[in-house]
Amino acid sequence: MLQCIFLLSDSGEVMLEKQLTGHRVDRSICDWFWNHALSQGDSSKLQPVIASPTHYLFQILREGITFLACTQVEMPPLMAIEFLCRVADVLSDYLGGLNEDLIKDNFIIVYELLDEMIDNGFPLTTEPNILREMIAPPNIVSKMLSVMTGNSSNMSDTLPGATASCVPWRTTDTKYATNEVYVDLVEEMDATINRDGNLVKCEIYGEVQVNSHLSGLPDLTLSFANPSILDTVRFHPCVRFRPWESDHILSFVPPDGQFKLMSYRVRKLKSTPLYVKPQLTSDAGTCRISVMVGIRNDPGKMIDSITVQFQLPPCIRSADLSSNHGTVNILANKKCVWSIERIPKDKTPSMSGTLVLETGLERLHVFPTFEVGFRIMGIALSGVKIDKLDLKNLHTKPYKGFRALTRAGEFQVRS
Repeated sequence: MLQCIFLLSDSGEVMLEKQLTGHRVDRSICDWFWNHALSQGDSSKLQPVIASPTHYLFQILREGITFLACTQVEMPPLMAIEFLCRVADVLSDYLGGLNEDLIKDNFIIVYELLDEMIDNGFPLTTEPNILREMIAPPNIVSKMLSVMTGNSSNMSDTLPGATASCVPWRTTDTKYATNEVYVDLVEEMDATINRDGNLVKCEIYGEVQVNSHLSGLPDLTLSFANPSILDTVRFHPCVRFRPWESDHILSFVPPDGQFKLMSYRVRKLKSTPLYVKPQLTSDAGTCRISVMVGIRNDPGKMIDSITVQFQLPPCIRSADLSSNHGTVNILANKKCVWSIERIPKDKTPSMSGTLVLETGLERLHVFPTFEVGFRIMGIALSGVKIDKLDLKNLHTKPYKGFRALTRAGEFQVRS
């Protein structure tokens, strides 16, 4: 049972407080949490579950906003984290994004959504389709009416029909002139390469994202060509578990619009599409740096949006870096960003330069970690392939579209 939810800005300011039970949680818990986060350094890598002296804290970070939930009783931590993820997804969908200004401008709708999504500390209604029928998303017309009438509530007077349905994630009597369904495989590659160039870890986190515009109550069946490589699968509530358990087939009645059908992991991959070779040598108060980037295994599709980033150590006084392809920028927080975009066919991109150490230091003792970014359209590097998608309970033939995308997740090269 959750007792309170706070929304914190990237500076630690409490933007929103929602007490969920009769036991009031004091705001001082936010000060304790923020001091703890600052002591850990990188807030994006903070543990999702934290035990304070008085409360259990659950937190997620989305677009610079921290969603913080508190409780003093034992509860399943994954339930609290999943609920916070649902809240973040619903707010992003309603407000068209997530930032401090959007939440402050629409705090009434945020409170109304939280009132419907959780009751006395327990998750209640989290399906976006039902919430949209209960609370109208903000728009210019509703804001003008609220100013003229003084009524700022967007609550509906009638109960959504889907609340009594066996498929509460789908709105009733959905109709389209043309039936369309699109399936996207979106994957992120997490890899760690040590200073000797050896691959320590390489795995894929993937999602099957569906955009459905189908009339009536369609029944879909999705099968993969190689489902045995999927690990740690996680499904949308619309998926029937028994067909997956017996035949590794996804059988479901889809929600209307865009949603995440499932997520998965593919572990122990043997190679990466790119190589990054950093070399650092330091002597007499300076450090010479050289970084080369190239294609290790050609995926057969264009690799673009290639970037290499690294944080300059605190002991670096100044840096002079240049590259034979792309642009090199050093930001105010001492982060170096090398934007390569695409690798040319006639040369290997390389960056080199000199780092000047602080007075009194002869050698560099803290070596940076290089973070690599890339994007490959049209292929899933994990090897996951969709075999077929069958649709039932439709009077007209639908259009089916399939796409794939792989991008870098936590892709790190140590030096």
